[in-house]
Amino acid sequence: MMLAYIWQYVYSSFLRFWLKWFLRHVTGKCELQRICAGYKQGALRTTQIEYSLKSSKNKVLQDAVSVKEDAVVGCVAQIMKEKNVNAQKDPTFKGNLQQCLLQISGYSTLFTTVEELRKEVFDSENEDHEKMLLKLWDLLMPSVKLDSRFTKQWGDIGFQGDDPKTDFRGMGMLGLVNLVFFSENYTNAARQVLSHANHPKLGYSYAIVGINLTEMAYSLLRSGALKMHFYNTVAGKPEMRDFHQLYCYLAYEFDKFWVEEEPESIMQFNHYREKFHDKVKGYLQEPDVTLILKVDTKN
Repeated sequence: MMLAYIWQYVYSSFLRFWLKWFLRHVTGKCELQRICAGYKQGALRTTQIEYSLKSSKNKVLQDAVSVKEDAVVGCVAQIMKEKNVNAQKDPTFKGNLQQCLLQISGYSTLFTTVEELRKEVFDSENEDHEKMLLKLWDLLMPSVKLDSRFTKQWGDIGFQGDDPKTDFRGMGMLGLVNLVFFSENYTNAARQVLSHANHPKLGYSYAIVGINLTEMAYSLLRSGALKMHFYNTVAGKPEMRDFHQLYCYLAYEFDKFWVEEEPESIMQFNHYREKFHDKVKGYLQEPDVTLILKVDTKN
């Protein structure tokens, strides 16, 4: 381990500079050009571009990783000027680098948006919040009417008490929006997962576990672990819908995982949750990873 750290320090501090200098003179192209030309569109190219920019001693390149979406075009033009890139000799470079910067900056913007929704507290006085909660019930239990807003019936879809409001404390409105998105866009799949959750032996609290999986998706996003996935699945800037789609994948795949593992009781949830978490993190280290739910939408 110590040797690996020493090698990384020597390479990044000394060898990398001279290697870049040598390759620039041999190929006539800067490192960014070589990356764009040597890797196809996707995570490998964008992560290499991101590393190159962050490792650069040039402030223009360093600042490029945090450029705003509306400044990407100007930023690329500035980089091309700094690195003496001839657009006529390398006509695809400009577009490829723009795409990479949109993905890199878009990931940071997505986290900010997700964080804002997570911090939004469910408010019973907010009509939109209440409508969304009732919509979740109608999507999952279309043939059953709620006796009242405060009722033990909420337990039928996996909430803990008479008022689901208390279960959204950790993930705020992000948890509810995820649950509704899954139920609205993959209705049959969501109802299938709910039926498994209500199994007399293998059952679990559907909504509570769903909110827990929102926390998993949020943590993966915050740590940067979802970069490979989004760089492979979204050509430009990732949006909230892309995050919701990732949540749907986790919700559906965790249910499959739970049923296949056949836990002895719900008391083992944390163990199997971490086991599933590790499985997902393993997928996310693969260069071609795409965590996409492959079931029919709606009905």
